[in-house]
Amino acid sequence: MRNRKQALLVAGCLWAAATSFAQTEKGDWAQFGRYAEANKTVKVPSNVVFMGNSITDGWWPADSAFFIRNDFVDRGISGQTTSEMLVRFRQDVINLKPKAVVILAGINDIAHNNGAIALENVFGNLVSMAELAKANHIQVIFCSVLPAYDFPWRPGMRPAGKVIQLNKWIKAYADANGLTYVDYHSALKDERDGLPANLSKDGVHPTLEGYKIMEEIVLKAIRETVR
Repeated sequence: MRNRKQALLVAGCLWAAATSFAQTEKGDWAQFGRYAEANKTVKVPSNVVFMGNSITDGWWPADSAFFIRNDFVDRGISGQTTSEMLVRFRQDVINLKPKAVVILAGINDIAHNNGAIALENVFGNLVSMAELAKANHIQVIFCSVLPAYDFPWRPGMRPAGKVIQLNKWIKAYADANGLTYVDYHSALKDERDGLPANLSKDGVHPTLEGYKIMEEIVLKAIRETVR
């Protein structure tokens, strides 16, 4: 019995060491460090936080005046999936105590940036973010995933239909729970349910002209939601 306990103890120590090593090797998986310092300078409570991936991350360099003029906080991180956003949601949204959060996420999950994930689980991550926000008295503004016909970094995945399906679930959830839904997809899509060349250089990320269309739509939604 004693030898068995010792063996289990050694095995546990080896597992802990291996886990610690793996975490060190992987580094800051959810990128808590990206906005750690910037969050310290945000006026709390803040106005509106934009949570997202590279589309939100690239919004600031494309038109920083939009965020500055409206006292909005950009917390997008390029390449992130909904799982990563959910993990950092407390630090980058809840702790800033915003009036509202604008959530635009899901395209990188569909692209399998962190491996394959069922569309239902992507939706579940989005719902979890919404529930966390509501539990902390933060208004939720859900955005449709932007149209995408193909991924330049992972061609041949045919994402258009999955984007449409995920957007249907997001809208249905928003409607059923009294949340605001922002429909970028209908305003930006072309005949292939992708982003047209005049609004995107790579078929996924908007140009400044595309962001301007999004700004008009989301500003109206924010004004109606945050009174």
